[in-house]
Amino acid sequence: MYAPNLDIFGSISLDDMNQVALMKRTDTKFLINTARLSAILNEVKSDYQILQIGQDRLMSYESLYFDTDKLKFYHMHHNGVAKRVKVRTRKYMESDLSFLEIKQKDSYGDTVKKRIKIDEYSKPDHQQFSRFVEQVLGRPLPLHKTLKNSFNRFTLVNTSLNERVTVDVNVQFDEEPLSQKIAIIELKQERLNRHSPIFQALKKYGVHPYGFSKYCIGLASRRSDLKQNLFKAKFLKINRLTTTK
Repeated sequence: MYAPNLDIFGSISLDDMNQVALMKRTDTKFLINTARLSAILNEVKSDYQILQIGQDRLMSYESLYFDTDKLKFYHMHHNGVAKRVKVRTRKYMESDLSFLEIKQKDSYGDTVKKRIKIDEYSKPDHQQFSRFVEQVLGRPLPLHKTLKNSFNRFTLVNTSLNERVTVDVNVQFDEEPLSQKIAIIELKQERLNRHSPIFQALKKYGVHPYGFSKYCIGLASRRSDLKQNLFKAKFLKINRLTTTK
């Protein structure tokens, strides 16, 4: 398991981090080889604090994604539909919390996430699940589980700007590893700010924004029968990063 050195950061509590919830935000993603991660983190260690729960800084997450019988959410993303949806349940292992989360991206590229706390994170037929989906999406929508995703994540909170950074490593889809050499960085801001310290550090090392959906890439990697022409370039990039020394 890949585990970066995170002791270089000061810590922040979950309660303090939640003040930077950013449920409506602009997300910018980056895909890098983990060999480059330490240098980038050292560049920004004075600009961010790291979420710490107990003694843990590198957290474990499990997600279950849900879609229609015809995989409407997957095809919306693949076909480049600006307004798209993801429905998932997510378990935050260290804090022992589970949520049903619905992410909607609008035509301006902003992401709105709505969620409710749930007791059992794997049952889409539960009344609470179907009621929340109907409330957020405006209509009942029968869904079924399509993909399990697990990963480790650490979260950085900017000490002066209203932004958070998540870094996902050790990503797995249905228990199959993506690659221990891949890290997915996501910058979450109220609006895009390229002057962000992490943005500038990544730029310095030649890492530029790169759209990446764990749900779509995970499902495409597990289902060769799916339409995935527009994701071929992303698989090629993953392969290049994986073979980089």
